[in-house]
Amino acid sequence: MNGASAGNPEGRASARQYQDPYRRHPTHLPPLEFHNRSIIIFVTACTVGRRKILASDLAHEAILEVWRAASAWLVGRYVILPDHIHLFCAPNGLEAPSLERWMRFWKSIVTRSLGEKGGALWQRHHFDRQLRSGESYGDKWEYVRNNPVRHGYVANPDEWPYQGELNELRW
Repeated sequence: MNGASAGNPEGRASARQYQDPYRRHPTHLPPLEFHNRSIIIFVTACTVGRRKILASDLAHEAILEVWRAASAWLVGRYVILPDHIHLFCAPNGLEAPSLERWMRFWKSIVTRSLGEKGGALWQRHHFDRQLRSGESYGDKWEYVRNNPVRHGYVANPDEWPYQGELNELRW
């Protein structure tokens, strides 16, 4: 059944339409290029068992160091919470590895730099969504940067020390 016959006027099928109900991890679709518009991906990566280990100066610096070195993808704005990370990223050139490969790479280095054993720090999978027409990087960022307030860690998002922007990703 194609997207057009399922009531989708654009003729494209959604990922949700074909998702296996028994699947225990998210589907990762490759980024799509839309008429020379930027590719910006919103990613959430969580710790195993939602361990609260990431909101520290040590973890923050380790993550930033790895993102700077693993420059196949550029990290824009990010928020590191105790048990998960939200980040916006974009491929750095046409030959960038897949998002999944890049995520595995930097997560493994962060794991070692924090003295953790492989598989003990990060959930295997992450959640990602490509920003598309009608979505605003600025609006998503405002939602993400207010996460520490919603979780009760700070009263004002500007008070949260584990956030920032490494590269300016232009929409």
